[in-house]
Amino acid sequence: MQKKVTVLTFSAMHSALCLLGAMLFALSIPAAAQQPKRVPRIGILSPGKGNPTIDGFRQGLYELGWVGGKNIAFEYRWANESEGRLYELAAELVRINVDIILVTNAQAAYAVQKFTKTIPIVVTAIGNPGRLVESLGQPIGNVTGLSYMSSELAGRRLELLKEVIPRISRVALLANVKNVDGEGSIKEIESVARSLSVRLQILNVKKPDEIENAFLSMVRGKAEAVTVGSHAMFVWNSTRIVEMAAKSRLPAIYHRNEFVEAGGLMSYGPNHADLYRRAAYYVDKILKGAKPADLPVEQPTKFELVINLKTARELELKIPPDVLMWADQVLK
Repeated sequence: MQKKVTVLTFSAMHSALCLLGAMLFALSIPAAAQQPKRVPRIGILSPGKGNPTIDGFRQGLYELGWVGGKNIAFEYRWANESEGRLYELAAELVRINVDIILVTNAQAAYAVQKFTKTIPIVVTAIGNPGRLVESLGQPIGNVTGLSYMSSELAGRRLELLKEVIPRISRVALLANVKNVDGEGSIKEIESVARSLSVRLQILNVKKPDEIENAFLSMVRGKAEAVTVGSHAMFVWNSTRIVEMAAKSRLPAIYHRNEFVEAGGLMSYGPNHADLYRRAAYYVDKILKGAKPADLPVEQPTKFELVINLKTARELELKIPPDVLMWADQVLK
């Protein structure tokens, strides 16, 4: 009995090969579709040499499920205490097309706004948000974030100095007068000074090498205390300013607790690490589809009074018990 032999014609073989190719192509589609998901990039622009409070921002993102190196990436740009470099670095972040730019002060925000009206900008702590957004409740444009109420708190710090040292009648203000955040603060503190019958001596400091002469002028002007403005330059030179205040025997109040930890007398203002942590909420919302204009600018609701009793003793000051009672932190 003969075996039946099946002979494939060229046409049949061609059809079979085409079918096999189509099957293999179909099987390859799921693999191709599973490309790695694009990781969003967050630009971080700061006028300083670094910023330890950025850790609060990263922690806030982590709590919201964003992990650096896993599902989110960061592009850091530090101006190394040169505000002039902010524009160069802002242009660079815009050029590489990051998804969001986090800025740490008003000057950085203005720099970014010069180069983009579309990339969302989140401000961690700005003293005068009205210069960046048309409305706190409904910011128009690509900027939103948090305010630290610089103007309002400047007057309150002067009041605290008067509560701690009721006899003072002459107070020096260390400020950068042209600072966009500082302009409103100066008007506020001048108003409070008049209400307290305190004579205000304004020392305009534009660069760090003017700090020492400013303190010499305070002493010559017979200042009895000093309140220090919120310009970033003063934060960068916090140790130097605290040392000059001690050398001049001037009780001083500051806007951030870092000054008190360095030996300053006291500080009053929002916790900046908390502001940075809260900025993560804005970034999270924007990454999930919200627009900056949909996210109202927040103002802090909690303010911290920090007092250094060791410094008070060195200045032969007795902090009133009622002030100590509501201090959030007392360094001994």
